[in-house]
Amino acid sequence: MGPRPLPLHLATSASVLMSSLAALGPARSGLIAWNESRSPKGRESADRIQTAIAAADAEDLARAVANEATERLSRFVTGIRAYRDHPYQRPDSEVAVLWHDGSSRLLDYGGDGRPVLLVPSLINRAHILDLRCGASFCAWLRANGLRPLLLDWGAPGDNEIDFDLDAYITDRLGPALKTATTLAGAPVPMLGYCMGGLLTLAAALLSPDHVAGLALLATPWDFHAERSGQTGMLAVAAALPTTPSTPPLPVDLIQALFASLQPNLIQAKFRRFAAMDPESPDALAFVALEDWLNDGVELAAPAARNCLIGWYRDNQPGKGCWKIGGKLVDPARLTCPSFVALPTRDRIVPPSSASALANALPNPVMIEPRAGHIGMMVGSRAEAALWEPLGAWLRDV
Repeated sequence: MGPRPLPLHLATSASVLMSSLAALGPARSGLIAWNESRSPKGRESADRIQTAIAAADAEDLARAVANEATERLSRFVTGIRAYRDHPYQRPDSEVAVLWHDGSSRLLDYGGDGRPVLLVPSLINRAHILDLRCGASFCAWLRANGLRPLLLDWGAPGDNEIDFDLDAYITDRLGPALKTATTLAGAPVPMLGYCMGGLLTLAAALLSPDHVAGLALLATPWDFHAERSGQTGMLAVAAALPTTPSTPPLPVDLIQALFASLQPNLIQAKFRRFAAMDPESPDALAFVALEDWLNDGVELAAPAARNCLIGWYRDNQPGKGCWKIGGKLVDPARLTCPSFVALPTRDRIVPPSSASALANALPNPVMIEPRAGHIGMMVGSRAEAALWEPLGAWLRDV
């Protein structure tokens, strides 16, 4: 039950809100350093706030701040309770399994159209691409003349406990790709979302004859393009053991790392949820997405080392030295057509990181949806902003 890890979110929110009282003195004295990169409108707001703080009665201001902090914390807890009490449950899905090995499955959503291989991240459940009725990219693809094949990596089991990224690409993604091309009788378009984009790029370079086109959605490349919030990633990287059969990286630790990128996000969105009608479409969408977010997947320790050390610490992709199967993963060598989606409001994969990949590819088709990392795929404007242009490209490639 989420939001995970709950103790961290409760402690962070209480600390941030209640420490606002301690910040009042420095704020009244003009000692608070505001973000220099803020917009002119942001600077105007900061100046107005600073003036109001300086002019307010100290006791009245302290009382108002304490009351507001307490009220926000109360609404946050109310939102969590409302989420946990919500009756929504994801319905059981009847999807054919086209191929499987270990914990991984290739799900066939059917249809008479051209097969398209969809590859999500290793650390989230695959059904973000089939979230719910009205927010299912897989269902939309089938309804629009394509046959989606979704690679569900599954959680690492006994067969995958020692998997690194090489193993996931060669022993899981590679066979899934060959299964898709056998079904199609021809090369197929392949789509990678977030971390899945890096894996599909490597697979496309290793098996170019199997790939008709490569779509990369919110895919990072230059991991040092914007390093704010990476302290936790680097700390975990330094602490990772290197012994064989190390247990996978736990879900709660992975969730904590990504929560550190936006520490106040959880508090703000659950306060908004507290004010929603629980039977409204917005509330249903919120719960479905939160259930997916909190149902994460452990990451095999060798793969975690590849990601946290090879990507986040050493920036191997951005520096042009990332290798899979002993071969350099060089976007410039991609011979098939490519499509890149760069969501402009992404806080998980900064646009500057993803644009480095677009710049390295030979002549990609590129779109920039006005959305965040997840909203691009399942938000209320996802169909117009992403699905339609991407679907047209997939049909033509």
